Amino acid sequence: MKSFFKDQRTTNFLTKFFTYFFLVGLTIVILYPILITASSAFKPGNIAAFTLEWSDNWTLNNFARLFNDTLYLDWYRNTLIIAVTTMIFQVAIVTIAGYTYSRYRFKGRKNSLIFFLIIQMVPTMAALTAFYVLAMLLGALDQFWFLTLIYIGGGIPMNIWLMKGYFDTVPRDLDESAKLDGAGHFRIFGQIILPLVRPMIAVQALWAFMGPFGDFLLAKFLLRTPENLTIAVGLQSFIANPQQQKVALFAAGAILAALPICLLFFFLQKNFVSGLTAGGTKG
Repeated sequence: MKSFFKDQRTTNFLTKFFTYFFLVGLTIVILYPILITASSAFKPGNIAAFTLEWSDNWTLNNFARLFNDTLYLDWYRNTLIIAVTTMIFQVAIVTIAGYTYSRYRFKGRKNSLIFFLIIQMVPTMAALTAFYVLAMLLGALDQFWFLTLIYIGGGIPMNIWLMKGYFDTVPRDLDESAKLDGAGHFRIFGQIILPLVRPMIAVQALWAFMGPFGDFLLAKFLLRTPENLTIAVGLQSFIANPQQQKVALFAAGAILAALPICLLFFFLQKNFVSGLTAGGTKG
């Protein structure tokens, strides 16, 4: 018996040790690039490489140079417009489509879901030429609306699957109870089901908003003039030339680019809660 409890204590100790070891290692992996970027952003003058060195000579000059000497404000505005538009339309389409696939049975339902999975298997690289040719035919090169449509459409197939799966977790008894009380389809969706899937809607909104901020390939391929670039493409121009790298400006711009995503995350974090439907059919 004593041997059993001793083995149990040893197992618990090892489990906690490796758990905390993994968490500490993961924290270092996440924080190290952030600290390097932050230390580089506040260094005076220009630097040729990212270094983790803290000194007393902190300055905000790099941020002032971003606004006064570059097109950073234009890139920031462009990215925000694309990101907000993508978030609104993608979340609306995915939410309605997910509810439809979850609650209704119609012809072509199964085949269309399979088609969404097949589309998702095609990598973005394989579609770049098609996007470019389509943009040429539509006169949409260097146009925000075309890039926004690609972002919206690209996120729909897989996110419909995710949203459908979340709608499936909502008990159908809620729908039946509401129908007995005389509620119609739109009232059931808007007043009963929709509040219960807010966690997934919040996740979808955050993903859709983050996409344009992090995407480089599509924006680089379809946008041409310097004033119409997004943040990712614009910042890359600071370090594209090995002989004239502007690492400090790049770091300062990267920090500012992360602010809208952080603000949206903190605004939506109260909705990142699962299990809201656990007591939905009780009482």
